[in-house]
Amino acid sequence: MFNIPNLFTAGNMLCGIMAIFFSFSGRIEWAAFFIFGGAVLDFFDGFLARILKQQGEMGKQLDSLADMITFGLAPGIMMMVVLAYATTSPSLWHGILPDKGIMLMADTLIHPVHEDVTAAFYNWKSELLDFEEVNWIPFAALLIPFFSMFRLAKFNIDTRQSESFIGLPTPANTIFFTAFPLLIMQFGNIPGWQHDLIMQCIQPVVLIPIIVVMSLLLVAELPLFALKFKSFTWKGNEIRYIFLISCGLLIPLLLIWSVPIIVLLYLLLSFIQNTIRKKQTHEIQS
Repeated sequence: MFNIPNLFTAGNMLCGIMAIFFSFSGRIEWAAFFIFGGAVLDFFDGFLARILKQQGEMGKQLDSLADMITFGLAPGIMMMVVLAYATTSPSLWHGILPDKGIMLMADTLIHPVHEDVTAAFYNWKSELLDFEEVNWIPFAALLIPFFSMFRLAKFNIDTRQSESFIGLPTPANTIFFTAFPLLIMQFGNIPGWQHDLIMQCIQPVVLIPIIVVMSLLLVAELPLFALKFKSFTWKGNEIRYIFLISCGLLIPLLLIWSVPIIVLLYLLLSFIQNTIRKKQTHEIQS
């Protein structure tokens, strides 16, 4: 059980737990960083398992459990905080988010608790019991863990996904959503077009449809390429190399803005690859 790949998987799970902790603490940028850390560990646990020839059913089950926390529950909680932020006054960001419904302490769990904050925390329970006062909008983000659970279960039993994916992988979906808290923290208080754009993007009328679409893509019958190289030749790996080169160009040029663009590019290139393959198959058959 306690081999190197499984320890990396456990590290992935711990990163997810820390992401949830910092989300509820109001430090959503730290939550995003821990999710990135979980994604790195998730990559290396599979890589090391193949290199060390320690692949097995135990590792497969542990990987799904860890992914459910880091790439299912954690992004759902993180986006709940983002929606809570969008539906309350930004001036409350360093206090209680929001003052009704979900009570999120920006500093309570990290810094010493003051009397006013303590009183607000104990009033949280009574406010939540009044359903008319609950801000239900942020709960739409729970669609992410809901569909992630089915996505991960489907991946475990779907023999078609050994070399490619059917549906959006949960790490890619999660990385897409990490852009929102990072952009809020970087441009939320800086006037300009980037501030205006991110403030518009996190409005519920925009963000909730995005959450719905991305969640449905998790379980869609949509073939997507995987970054698994059987060889490093250009032939047969054209889409992978185009994707990696594009990432290398987008990241230094657009920085945080490149994160959602890269995920959308991944979907677009997969669509192009599927279209080309269908056309070639049709030509061969005819």
